Amino acid sequence: MNNPRSIGTTTTQMMESEKDQSNTATSLWSDFLSLIKIGIINSNLMTTFAGFWLALFYTQSSFFSLWQSFLFVMFGTAFVIAGGCILNNYYDRDIDTKMSRTKKRPTVTGTITNSQVLWLGVGFSAIGFILLYFSTAWAALAGLFGWFTYVVLYTMWSKRRYTLNTVIGSFSGAAPPLIGWFAVDPSFHPVAFVLFLILFIWQMPHFLALAMMKTTDYKEAGIPMLPVVHGFSITKRQIAVYVACLLPLPFYLGSLGIIFIGLATILNVGWLILSISGFFVKDDLKWARWMFIYSLNYLTVLSLAMVIATLPSFF
Repeated sequence: MNNPRSIGTTTTQMMESEKDQSNTATSLWSDFLSLIKIGIINSNLMTTFAGFWLALFYTQSSFFSLWQSFLFVMFGTAFVIAGGCILNNYYDRDIDTKMSRTKKRPTVTGTITNSQVLWLGVGFSAIGFILLYFSTAWAALAGLFGWFTYVVLYTMWSKRRYTLNTVIGSFSGAAPPLIGWFAVDPSFHPVAFVLFLILFIWQMPHFLALAMMKTTDYKEAGIPMLPVVHGFSITKRQIAVYVACLLPLPFYLGSLGIIFIGLATILNVGWLILSISGFFVKDDLKWARWMFIYSLNYLTVLSLAMVIATLPSFF
């Protein structure tokens, strides 16, 4: 007869083994999501959709006649951004060891090998460009512009050299609405340009606030972010100026209706008031955190408002 204790021990070992395998799979999946920067992908897909949707509205096109292009542009954008983020992690693996918020990235811990990371970055980027090309050639070009700006001009060239790295990186972050637009309309419509401007300008106070929150990390890694090199006072002035530049832009989207313009203006004025309050606060880091949170909500609400404002025309 089998020893009951032996059977119990074997069962326990099997359960522990299965638990370890499950934890390993969960950890690997978490590392993968960290590698592709899933948060960045999600926010950029939101603006890609906004660009696609507004292009439908302004060109009076049918979503159902372009549903295949929609799938290509959304998946293509996701893969291009994921590929760019993976290559960014690969290139920055030396400085990521010096920053507390990046020390657990798989490129630092080694849970995914450097060669695997490199091939993933190249492979995802290539797949993304192909998918975007199946949408339209112009969408693929816009994706290439965003990818090249982020990977080459920002990550490899300016990030470790100039405080203007934030400006350069903002060009890539403003590309997704253009990708979405070009999937419907290859012409450079004025509204597409306004969308590009909104995203370009929005990123400056968004990332400068983040840079203030992570100043210690950036200083230890030797990255010349504006608050690291020139301090918080100049950074807060720059933030206020960029937020003020957003004020007139909703009025160029007048065809979306007075409700949209009013909501967008309220968002802009609220953000400007919050940015000006930074000149009088005692806790700069707390203020920067509020600015960062506001920026995330701003982009979400504005993108949803663009879509909701045009819904009646589709029914």
